Order: sequence, then structure tokens, then C-alpha cells
Amino acid sequence: MVRKLISGALIAALMAGTASADTLREALVSAYQTNPTLNSQRETLRGTDATVAIAKAAGRPQVSGQVGLNRNLTRSGVIAQTQGNSHNISLSGGIDITYPLFNGGAVRNNVRAAETRVEAGRATLRAVEGDVFTQAVAAYMDVIRDRAIVELNQNNVKVLDTNLQATQDRFQIGDLTRTDVAQSEARLSLGRSQLATAQGRLIGSEATYRQIVGHAPGVLAPPPPLPPLPKTADEAVQIALANNPDLVAISRQAVAAGYDVNVARASRLPTVGAVASGDYVNQITGGTNGLSRAGTATSIGLSANIPLFQGGLPAARIRQAQAQQGAVLEQVVGTERAVVQAARAAFANYDAAQRAIQANTVAVQANQLALEGNRAEQGVGTRTIIEVLNAEQELLNAQVLLVTAKRDAYVAGFQLLNAMGQAQAQYLGLDGGPLYDPLGNYRTVSKNWNDWASDPRHPTISTRTVAPEEMPAAPIVTSEVGTPRIDPTPPVITTGVTPTPQ
Repeated sequence: MVRKLISGALIAALMAGTASADTLREALVSAYQTNPTLNSQRETLRGTDATVAIAKAAGRPQVSGQVGLNRNLTRSGVIAQTQGNSHNISLSGGIDITYPLFNGGAVRNNVRAAETRVEAGRATLRAVEGDVFTQAVAAYMDVIRDRAIVELNQNNVKVLDTNLQATQDRFQIGDLTRTDVAQSEARLSLGRSQLATAQGRLIGSEATYRQIVGHAPGVLAPPPPLPPLPKTADEAVQIALANNPDLVAISRQAVAAGYDVNVARASRLPTVGAVASGDYVNQITGGTNGLSRAGTATSIGLSANIPLFQGGLPAARIRQAQAQQGAVLEQVVGTERAVVQAARAAFANYDAAQRAIQANTVAVQANQLALEGNRAEQGVGTRTIIEVLNAEQELLNAQVLLVTAKRDAYVAGFQLLNAMGQAQAQYLGLDGGPLYDPLGNYRTVSKNWNDWASDPRHPTISTRTVAPEEMPAAPIVTSEVGTPRIDPTPPVITTGVTPTPQ
């Protein structure tokens, strides 16, 4: 019930937005469609789907044919005296059909292992999807935070510049000392340094946004409110243990490892198969009395392979599979610990950021009043220039902390949703097109019997963030003596889509 309430609230929140600006929902849709990490994981799952058909093929009939055209060139002894100048030419053909009847359960367990790993692959895809969305949310909020900090620092530089000019004017008329001017100059230089640092951080945040979302950020709308989150850390942990896709994936991998042990044990058991064959031979004997003989032969039967001694190979394979199963079982515990830690950490960070927002809001209001008071009192001579400058810096610090706390709270809240397994597209209500269906490819591949079936070449879906004119004409390589040079025959890069400049 809690899961449905959270999902519904998040969908409603993401549906809200500002029409004239890029919204968080639009950023998530773009990441869902064009992020290379997510698209690569989808292709990986398609490859995992094929392992089911590979496992099933070992239990299906196998048909093979042979065709031969031979000439006997042997001439010696009595045969040579009898045949004279004769020559033997034979045309042969045959077909063999084998069908496994019993293989110790190896095929059955291989199929079950493959199917279980497909389930694990789907859970891993969900986990990657949630991680990509969490990165997109963090990048979105980082850009909003850093743009706000740059704007705050720009305003601070303007105020400090005005203060310096006023201080210099009062120094000229002897109302202030050279010390006051130096203090104002120092604080203006510090403000410019803080502005440059903030601008550099903003450029980095915008580059990260472009990497994850697929295009440069425009004007970003404020994010929608987060849905109601669990009231306690224990409640969040319980939801995470039930729904976290990383934990689901490793649990299914552990089940598949158990099937692998059964496959290894099957190597000690006999195998039985049905065999049918048909052969055709047409032998032409050339000579003075040319003869032609043709005939067919068919057979059907059973074949059994009973392993008596294999040099200890089955035991080694069983021990290997058991050790691998043990390793995966340990990973289940490790993943469970990580899920619990992630849920508790995200909940604690969200709670701390909420309290920081409240405290910093009060601090901003108090610092605004303090600055106004310092300016008024400095005008009548009861406060010094340095006290006004300190009040301005304290207000700026409080404003930056408030912006940062708001960003931290939102990102921590979404991280908590991701830890609880509720940060995927199916819970976010994205309608930028049909959602990816992992079952579609599985239905096609897992039941395939056709040896000649294949998929068309998969085009690259992810979009590039570099325009064609920004690509170098040729890659720069290093010669044996360490001197950079231009490779005269650069490789041709084919993506399958035309890059769109962003």
C-alpha cells in the first residue's frame, strides 16, 4: 500500500512543471531514451535472453548430412593386373538424426539456470535504470544549485564593488581611513574569487548534466515536490529489502548457481540418445565392361554413453560450481548489507537536509536583519566597515547553505526512492513514448528453432553530445620517438544515427 501511494504521488509530482522551461520530467525522459549506459544494459539483457535458446538447443534433435564424391587411384598387385585401365568413382550421401533421451538432467538444469539469469538480468536493468535516473536528478539539482550560487556571488560582487566605491569616496573627504579602503578591496577580491570558483563548478555541473541527460541544460524549472516518504528508517529498510532490484538480481543469480551445481553433477551420469541414419552410395566402375552399382542403407537404434572413469573431472567441476554458488550466496549477504546501508543513509541525509533547510532559512532571515542593522549603524558611526563586510559575507554564506540544503534534500529523497526500488520509469509515469519491454525480445528468442534466424544490425540509439564540426579531422597518435603526429588513415566511426548538435 505504501509503495502504491509513493508511486502515485511521484507521478503526480512529475506531471507538474513550468511550460516555458525544461522540467525534471523532460530530463528523465531524455535520459531514459538516449543514455548510453541504460541502452547498453538493454542490449546486455538481449544477449542474456539468447542463453535460454542456447540451453534448450542441447535437448532438441540434431540433424546433419554428408555428401562425398571419391575416385579410387590405388593400382597395385593383382588388382592392377585384373582391372587394367579401369577406375573407380563413387558418389555417397547420408543423413544422421540424433535425439537425446536422457542426459542426467543437464539440459533441464541448464535451461532453468538460463531462465533464472534472465530474471536476474531484468532486475539488473531495473537497477541501472534507477541509478541513471538518480544521476539525472542529481545533475538537474546540481545545475539549479550552482546557477543560484553563481547569481548570489554575482550580486555579492556588485554590492562589494559599490561598497568599495563608497568607501573610497568617504576616504577622499577624510571620513574613513586607508584601512577601511583596504578592507573593502580585500573583501571585493575575495568575492570575485568565490564567484570564479562558483562559475567553474557550474560549468562542471552543466557538463555532467549533458553527459547523463544527452543535451545541454536550458532554463530549468524548479523540481516538483517529492512524494511522501517513509516516516522512519526501519520502514524504508523494509520496503528496500522487498523491492530493491540489486537484491532481487543477486538472489536470482544465487538460484541459478544452484542449478549449475546440478548440471555439474549430471556429468557423472550416463546419457542415452536415439539415432537414425540413412546412406546412399552410387559406385561407378569404369573399364571394358563398365558397371554401375548403387544402393541405400538405413538404420535406427539407441546409443548410450556410460562414464566409468574421467580422471576426477566431474568431481572438480562439482566443487568448482559449489564454490561459485558459495561466492554468490556471500554476495547476497553483501548486497543486502549495502541495500540496508543505502536506505538508512539516504533517509538520514534527507532528514538532516530537511532540518538544515529550516535552520538556514532562519539564518538567512536573521542575517538579512543583521546586515540592515549594521548598515544603518555604520551610517551613524556606531559600526565599522569591517562589521558591515562581515555581515554581508555571513548573509551570503547562509544563502549558499540554504540553496545547498534544498538540493541535498531533494537528491537524498530520490536516492531513498531508488534504494526502495521505486525510481524506475514504471513508477515515474514517463510518457515520452512507449516504455522498453524486456519481454518482447525474450518471447522471440527463447522459442526459436530456426538456425538461420538473426536480428538486423542494432543501430546506436544513444545520442552524441558532440556536433560533427567539433570532431577532430584525424586522431592524434604518438610516434615511436614520442612526437605527436596526425594519423593519415583515421578509423571511420559509424553510429547508425546522425548526431544532433546540442
